[in-house]
Amino acid sequence: MKNEHPEVKFGKTGVLLINLGTPDSTNWWDIRKYLKEFLSDRRVIEVNPFLWQIILNLFILTFRPSKTAKAYKKIWMKKENKSPLRYFTERQTSKLNKKIGNENVIVDFAMRYGHPSIKSKIQTLKNIGCENLVILPLYPQYAAATTATVCDEVYRSLSKMRWQPSLQIIPHYESEPMYINALCRSIENKIKEIDWRPDLVLASYHGIPKKYFEKGDPYHCYCHKTTRLISENLRLKIPIITTFQSRFGPQEWLQPYTDKTLEKLPKENKKKIIVICPGFASDCVETLEEISMEGKESFFDAGGEKFDFVSCLNDNEDHIKLFEHLANKYIN
Repeated sequence: MKNEHPEVKFGKTGVLLINLGTPDSTNWWDIRKYLKEFLSDRRVIEVNPFLWQIILNLFILTFRPSKTAKAYKKIWMKKENKSPLRYFTERQTSKLNKKIGNENVIVDFAMRYGHPSIKSKIQTLKNIGCENLVILPLYPQYAAATTATVCDEVYRSLSKMRWQPSLQIIPHYESEPMYINALCRSIENKIKEIDWRPDLVLASYHGIPKKYFEKGDPYHCYCHKTTRLISENLRLKIPIITTFQSRFGPQEWLQPYTDKTLEKLPKENKKKIIVICPGFASDCVETLEEISMEGKESFFDAGGEKFDFVSCLNDNEDHIKLFEHLANKYIN
């Protein structure tokens, strides 16, 4: 009987970094497939699901993929043939694996939407003997539409497994000192690179509908907390403000809006600015196209004189050390 038992691999811990996701290419169908999965998430779009599916499939998925594809084409990494978000998530995973990975600790990544899926990576880690899973959602500030939907998908994946690994999810880290210090250092390094002093630092976060905040989502508070801590720890005392970008649809979102702020700052004699996006773990279409390209252009059109963008923490050493610190709390 002993020899009839299937071989079981065991004793390992899997650390899974999970980012938002990315289309597989700038192809219209790949963009449409990605948008359909993303915009079908009821945590992201909280409206009547029957009505929303009609609107989504008849209108949005007919017209929006072309606009989104145009934006992705501006920032697509042609040599690597992948989006920056995919590229940097892979590098983050590789560098973190070099720090904490060994025969018993496996570091990997998944995407909430698109490939590789959370379900496939959890199954892969289980198959190679990971009895323990440590999930790191790459969202510093918790929101139901980001961190919670990652947790939803993790739980759904586990619910279909006969033999589940144990599970630990690393929580939001909007006020973690290593995170704040990394952001401050990135701002200070940018200011050293340029030959002018900014009138203002604009911290732009992805927005959420205002009604989500009114229902109790803490995201707005976490964003302001991060900005406050940056301001308190930044050695160069430059004013810093919080704005929200990437609104979608006709309803009111968290304000002030980044695009409207960029248009009015020159009129308030704030003509030299740098912009940072603290809520994004990797540069992506929202930071590179929406802010560094479109935002810059609208700022100059409104009378701005100097504009620079602080890259996301991406795969820099401070960021990887932060991930190491966060993960080690759960694997040691």
